[in-house]
Amino acid sequence: MTEYFHEGNRQLQDEQGTRPLADRLQASIIQPVISPEDSSYIEAQNMFFLATVDDKGQSNCSYKGGSVGLVKVLDEKTLAFPIYDGNGMFMSAGNVLVNDSVGMLFVDFNRQTRLRVNGNASIMKDDPLLANWQEAAFVIRVKVRETFPNCPRYIHKMALVEESNFVPKKACKTPDPDWKKLAVVSDVLPEKDKHLSGSGEDVMGSINRD
Repeated sequence: MTEYFHEGNRQLQDEQGTRPLADRLQASIIQPVISPEDSSYIEAQNMFFLATVDDKGQSNCSYKGGSVGLVKVLDEKTLAFPIYDGNGMFMSAGNVLVNDSVGMLFVDFNRQTRLRVNGNASIMKDDPLLANWQEAAFVIRVKVRETFPNCPRYIHKMALVEESNFVPKKACKTPDPDWKKLAVVSDVLPEKDKHLSGSGEDVMGSINRD
């Protein structure tokens, strides 16, 4: 069996007496492909958490939200998702350009289940998949390295109250975020946002809320 765990994993497994358990789980539940069941699970979610790594090996974790169908499974080894308008820093997507290793965590808080997907990401200009997501800036595709379910014991049961008003929808104008109207950013907005004007509201408070 190809060694899956590294020295750090093994050290803690041996200290806690879980090496045989870890090996059994690795052999039985960690898969190199997306199963039909996992495909249905992924495409039923409207959010996920994305972990990326920059050119210095420093990690970054980001929440990605949208409507159901936010992530599309293209085949058993490939999935794709959009990057929507954000704060213009492109932390996650920028990391993908210099380090393609990514981790995705899907959590269904209502059913109290979760799934991990790890793989290698890429960004292609003018991806034909752009048409699948209204107002997407570009698309990230992920070649799957491994998928595996996680123990659900500590997932809190929560219900969706309402979807964010900022999720782009067809035949519906997406509202502008308040922070883009602040005077502090009025002179550095990209061309598509030049029509917005400063409002003088508390800077960090508004940016953090958006």
